[in-house]
Amino acid sequence: MDIQLTNSATRRKERFEPLDAGNVRLYLCGPTVYDRAHLGNARPVLMFDVLVRLLRHVYGADHVTYVRNFTDVDDKINAAAFARKEAGATGSLEELVAERSNKTIGWYHADMDALGALPPDHAPRATEYIAPMVAMIEQLIASGHAYEAEGHVLFSVSSYAEYGAFSGRSVKDMIAGARVEVAPYKRDPMDFVLWKPSGDDLPGWDSPWGRGRPGWHIECSAMAYELLGSEFDIHGGGTDLKFPHHENEIAQSCCAGHGFAQVWLHNEMLQVEGKKMSKSLGNFFTVRDLLDQGISGEVIRFVMLSTHYRKPMDWTQEKAEAALETLTRWGLLLEEAVGDEVEADPRVIAALADDLNTPLAISVLHELAKTGEASLLSASMSFMGLRPVTFEATEIPRDTERLVEFWLERWRVARGEKNWSKADSIRVALGEAGISVDFALDGKKWDIPKTFDPSKLESLE
Repeated sequence: MDIQLTNSATRRKERFEPLDAGNVRLYLCGPTVYDRAHLGNARPVLMFDVLVRLLRHVYGADHVTYVRNFTDVDDKINAAAFARKEAGATGSLEELVAERSNKTIGWYHADMDALGALPPDHAPRATEYIAPMVAMIEQLIASGHAYEAEGHVLFSVSSYAEYGAFSGRSVKDMIAGARVEVAPYKRDPMDFVLWKPSGDDLPGWDSPWGRGRPGWHIECSAMAYELLGSEFDIHGGGTDLKFPHHENEIAQSCCAGHGFAQVWLHNEMLQVEGKKMSKSLGNFFTVRDLLDQGISGEVIRFVMLSTHYRKPMDWTQEKAEAALETLTRWGLLLEEAVGDEVEADPRVIAALADDLNTPLAISVLHELAKTGEASLLSASMSFMGLRPVTFEATEIPRDTERLVEFWLERWRVARGEKNWSKADSIRVALGEAGISVDFALDGKKWDIPKTFDPSKLESLE
């Protein structure tokens, strides 16, 4: 099967040809672990999750190696630890940094699991790969692409003629658009840090340049090299990482003698109700915030995959509600699925093979649901990592409205199937529970009184 992917490096859609079909290798830039993952952090994970599922289908589960890292060396993590210490937390700063990193990584795994994301084959922490980073920096100094200055080691941007080609920016544009740190020890304002000194109170490691810690960009280059080799197939992340992070990764890796990634994938950014997500606008939330509000991981995944990864994605309450309704309806249909297991619909696989066209794949799922092909719908949803939303009759969800709508949807399905006895039993149970439903309007108008008794619905099956 041909897989077409839009390569950010060439700016066109290309046929994917792995370097080695027996070991397809890909790397996704993971989070900096100082706080909970926000909704935007989840988008590249879901993009790569669909990609990995597709690659494993085409090349075999044992022939795909997926790496997603954790950045646990970063000034933001140090700042979070400083804040905790000032607030009275006990322990050294290094201990607080380690404690925060461990806790945040645990949160991240739990949140991504809730979204149905498969775990990567390797989830390296930057702190586990300090020695390879030091070795790569030494190599860059020896080849004239880096220099030491006042305890820092910096990459010399002027030594790499292709710098800026990946992001398509001139040096002038890069200086204007980036937070370029002006420092007297830099030969050029665009030179970026490979190693920086650490004070006694900060995390640090011994190196030829004194006790210090690595810069952000060298971390991913070293981890990718150690786990995937000098050359590998696919590298990706959010479009905000193109510059400076991915531009710098390419520069230092190539100057260290590595071919690095052949294909680059970048997802567009996320908005909330048509506006950029930001704390100042009050529309900033984490994946855990949504989960705690009762919005399931299945719903979040469905909404995210309903927009192509190369288009800006707008999270809205309306989309979440529509996704819940769809997944609940599909859940009812899948309860009727019988017979032998089947493969995913070829149209779903073909859509994903065409640059991960998840909206087109979801349109096929809608068609399968409409025609009542439950077994094929189940297999196709599973292929995309989508799960139906179901409620156990013996469990009362926190959201009463969802429970009522769940049974109303069952009532509609029963009527559509002319299963009058089942429809009547649902109608009677809703009435006994105190729910006021206008059945003449197909149950679209209803009310929950204060006397609502959810236990009356427990007998329904």
